[in-house]
Amino acid sequence: MAQRRTADRPDRALEEVVKRALGGSAAFDAYTRTVYSTDASMYRIEPLGVAFPRDADDVAAVVEIAATFGVPVLPRGAGTSLGGQTVGRALILDLSRHMHRIVSIDAEAGLARVQPGVVQDDLNREAARHGLLFAPDTSTSNRATIGGMIGNNSCGARSARYGMTIDHVDALDVVLSDGSRTRLTGVSDDAVRQRARASTLEGRLYREIPALISAHADAISGGFPGHWRRNGGYRLERMLPERGPFDLARLVIGSEGTLAIAVEAAVRLIPRPAHVVGLAGHFASVQTALATMDDVLDAGAAVIELVDDLILGLARRSPVHARRASVLQGEPGALLWVEFHAASDREAGDAADRLTAAWHGKGGAYAVLRADTGEQQATFHALRRAGLGLLNASAQGRERSLAFVEDTAVDPRRLAAYTERFAAVLRRHGLRAGFYGHASAGCLHIRPFMDLTRDGAVQTMRAVAEEVRDLVVEFGGCNTSEHGDGLVRSEFNRMLFGDRLYDAMRAVKATFDPDQRLNPGKIVDAPAMTEHLYDPAVNVADRTPLPTFFRFDGADGMLGTAHRCARIGACRKTSDAGGTMCPSFMATRDEMHSTRGRANALVHALTAPDPAVALGDAGLLDALDLCLECKACRTECPLSIDMAALKAETLAQAYEQHGVPLRTRLFGHVRTINRIGAALAPLANRVGRTRMARAVGDRVLGVDRRRTLPSFRRDTLQHWFARRQRRAGAGARGPVLFLADSFTSYTEPDIGRAAIELLELAGWQVELVADVCCARAQISKGLLREARRQHARLVRRVAPAARAGVPITGVEPSCVLTLHDELPALAEDAASAAAIAARAVLVDELLAQALDDGALEIDATRQDVNRALLHAHCHQKSANRVEPTLRLLQAAARQGVEVLDTGCCGMAGSFGYEREHYDLSMRIGAQRLFPAVQAAPDDAAIAATGTSCRQQIADGTGRRAVHPVVLLRAAVRLEPV
Repeated sequence: MAQRRTADRPDRALEEVVKRALGGSAAFDAYTRTVYSTDASMYRIEPLGVAFPRDADDVAAVVEIAATFGVPVLPRGAGTSLGGQTVGRALILDLSRHMHRIVSIDAEAGLARVQPGVVQDDLNREAARHGLLFAPDTSTSNRATIGGMIGNNSCGARSARYGMTIDHVDALDVVLSDGSRTRLTGVSDDAVRQRARASTLEGRLYREIPALISAHADAISGGFPGHWRRNGGYRLERMLPERGPFDLARLVIGSEGTLAIAVEAAVRLIPRPAHVVGLAGHFASVQTALATMDDVLDAGAAVIELVDDLILGLARRSPVHARRASVLQGEPGALLWVEFHAASDREAGDAADRLTAAWHGKGGAYAVLRADTGEQQATFHALRRAGLGLLNASAQGRERSLAFVEDTAVDPRRLAAYTERFAAVLRRHGLRAGFYGHASAGCLHIRPFMDLTRDGAVQTMRAVAEEVRDLVVEFGGCNTSEHGDGLVRSEFNRMLFGDRLYDAMRAVKATFDPDQRLNPGKIVDAPAMTEHLYDPAVNVADRTPLPTFFRFDGADGMLGTAHRCARIGACRKTSDAGGTMCPSFMATRDEMHSTRGRANALVHALTAPDPAVALGDAGLLDALDLCLECKACRTECPLSIDMAALKAETLAQAYEQHGVPLRTRLFGHVRTINRIGAALAPLANRVGRTRMARAVGDRVLGVDRRRTLPSFRRDTLQHWFARRQRRAGAGARGPVLFLADSFTSYTEPDIGRAAIELLELAGWQVELVADVCCARAQISKGLLREARRQHARLVRRVAPAARAGVPITGVEPSCVLTLHDELPALAEDAASAAAIAARAVLVDELLAQALDDGALEIDATRQDVNRALLHAHCHQKSANRVEPTLRLLQAAARQGVEVLDTGCCGMAGSFGYEREHYDLSMRIGAQRLFPAVQAAPDDAAIAATGTSCRQQIADGTGRRAVHPVVLLRAAVRLEPV
């Protein structure tokens, strides 16, 4: 079942010609082919290579080259397809990396011209400036590309009101299968006849397609399912004369890249809804909720979304979604989210009131929450959109939530009966699934949990697919209503459409693509749905066992952790989409440097006969090189892929084979370097800043000379702590261990002083821990053998206090959170490590508690900060522990605090110092952080919790950032009133 690794290199002549034509913008190496061998579906096919065209001319050139070599071409956007549309034994065209320009927006005409790689949310952000919207709204809108939406004829929650992508495309510029280019749009009969005279492939289309439509008109009129949201096969019914002017774009939209390649599109924009009111109806069960569909439809709702109790329960347990789920009343068996769009608040509100009364009057909904503001509505949007990721995250062991029957649709008024029958099919086969989706269109996404490595599982999957197919036909619905045919449903098209209509579709394919060059095997002439299934765990027993430093959960260890990635592409968010994941992808738009790409690369290595050797492969290390270990994937990835740990383990395994580079060893022992530097300060600072020293560091060690080096302090934190006069009365709260990290100790002791003084003011008895280290630097650089030794010393030093309930704190988030995250997974004494993790707490959290209970008071006469802007450390954000820091700043600043959505700063410890990473580091900072800081008023304090963040802000903007505890120390009352 699992497709084996293809060892042979594709035709080198093809590689050379493509790279020459694109100026090197192509890749044929094993890791690139692996990364593009999968999408968000359950399939894997290794491609021949990947090209990254910069414009339409490049696309045409690659298509012509492929024709010369007799190989297929497969266009691809974000690779979020659930049906396997974007995998194949072909030369892949990644249209997302470079071709992502919004060419123009004509607000008056309501038209936008876009390249295929434009992300849906990016287009809507620009359109919103004109009060406009691109209406088809996929749940993957923060990474789905317009080209991919055109390929799959995508839609989403608003489709019942606004339709599908095909309803919003005015024209397509395309490359045809012979490399020629044309524009497809609605044309008159005279224009059809004129174009048909040309002896070109375009001329053939205008000659043969009208004749084909005419010859099969009766089959086309009666052969398609009656449901309006059908998305399978070619949309021949849209070509009937009564549907308007002849427009070949209607065939290309939804054709999954099998007919032509869109290189630019003119899409229609609509006015944004003027007024929206949302309702969240709480029901005892899915059936109870769906039984009210008549009332909801009659009320004129624009959006009707269903979420069942399985997904709601997962949301409550999710660190990202728990707060959103907390607004729910009780524990509903199902939630119906309904939106009313209207010209006035009153009109939308009246409709909402009528439905609320109907729900309560019939005893259907036991509670109804109303959402009038965009912020309130965003909570429910996020809960609904989280369904796919939450289901994938809840899978156990080798089980997966599989998309093979999740896209059917029936008349929404029959949805309750259909869903009941569907559930009976699953029960009969012993399967469970979540039920969620677009009730307004009768489309529910139902993804059974299955382990395809079990005997008979593939046969069960096929049996369920066939039973559901027959069920949807019985209900007069369609087998796919949103996600298209791909590899998972194309096989059934002849049975669903009948021989005559299916043969007409084959004729369409043959007319557009006579040599079967464009994404063959989709929609028509497809393989069985059970071919090319992918699960690397199938042959685990054949591989050499891999001992690891980290304890990875699950039966398959490190492989299982990497393969948790469901490949839905949440890590492909663009820089404007908010959040932190994935900073290197945001800066490069390179699939290899997304969390998904790295996970795919790791699975490739870990499924090698000897994974230990494969983990030292240069190609794999290149794939992981730009991971900043920001840990955002732990929370922003729906599957919580811990790429930081995976990278550290990979580096450790590579060093076991090849030794440790000098620079890595130096950066890994930064504590020792800082201690020596502080002992030699200020001489060490003067010498380190000389031109000669910087040149040697740049040339020999690869430490970029453009980066400012930290200043060592002779008055270290340890010296101050030993000599200071302890505050009388300190200790009423009990003891606390203060972790003196490598930078607080030797380069920024003022931060440590402020924190300790505040702790003592709050009543803590502070014990400074300066003789052991959290090993953060060693873990980041992959020196895990040494990190384990450091952890052994740390455990011996602080475990007794931790078991006694003593908090362990510090000011550097990455150090404190290392005790919470990596220590339990790495230390040999797991029980003691767990005790330490349970007591590890950021100093911000202890001080926020003291502010709340009055132990610390603000002296208004000492507040010298008007406003504060906070950039929180990535590890702190990934652990959802920013709120206490915000509380400190709110106390310290007179006029409020703004938490910046600035993602990763780009520094990431030593990453930003390294010559080969410096430019990327600054590019990441320049995306959101630097502009936000530069736009801040002069009287605003810039606060940053991480030492790397403060360094990056200084280097990138020239402004000084301070730790929040310093601002709080300046504002707090020193003595009781």
